[in-house]
Amino acid sequence: MLRLMFRRFTKALLWFAVGSVLLVLVFRVVPPPGTALMVERKIESWVDGEPIDVQRNWQPWENISDDLKVAVMAGEDQKFPEHWGFDFGAIQAALAHNELGGSIRGASTLSQQVSKNLFLWSGRSWLRKGLEAWFTGLIEVFWPKQRILEVYLNSVEWDDGVFGAEAAARHHFGVSARSLSRQQASLLAAVLPNPRVWSAGHPSPYVLRRASWIRQQMSQLGGDSYLIGLNASRRAPWAQ
Repeated sequence: MLRLMFRRFTKALLWFAVGSVLLVLVFRVVPPPGTALMVERKIESWVDGEPIDVQRNWQPWENISDDLKVAVMAGEDQKFPEHWGFDFGAIQAALAHNELGGSIRGASTLSQQVSKNLFLWSGRSWLRKGLEAWFTGLIEVFWPKQRILEVYLNSVEWDDGVFGAEAAARHHFGVSARSLSRQQASLLAAVLPNPRVWSAGHPSPYVLRRASWIRQQMSQLGGDSYLIGLNASRRAPWAQ
């Protein structure tokens, strides 16, 4: 009996591994039709009795403001072009901070956020963290950095039911993702830690300060020139 259970578990594990690799390879070239987080938010709204309309309009890399690309990296993951999915220095700093009590600080990279939002569910269980690490490793191996950021910008949540740069730009500022100004881009990046509470279109004093800090970081990173080396970072041959 134990041997049979072990064989079935091993077979299921193998099917999961193969299936997840194939899924990641498909999404390297095909725009994901949606994300697990979108489904989760839709179900939550039904349960709450206040159904939401999910807004999302996929835009290719060239149709998204360069300022937004740099602003998101400046605010969320400045080592994105360099790491392989995990920023261990940030993880250690977050653990040290959280041990002191008070607010919980996260240390998720953009790659980890893509893995969680696209494939998984919300929560802090060890199972979800393990699966997040698995998918993060896969997309870092099989996707170029530009693709990871492109999927992130088309999938991240920017308000209740508002997903992706195009929907966010039109929802908050009435413009396309391509037409976002530097200030608008910094405001969108500033609310990402808590987009369902903070508003880019009607920013609080804290959001305005954070957006100002992000603009300073954008300048220090080199502005649009920071994007030039995005795919020149250390990559596996098949992810070039």
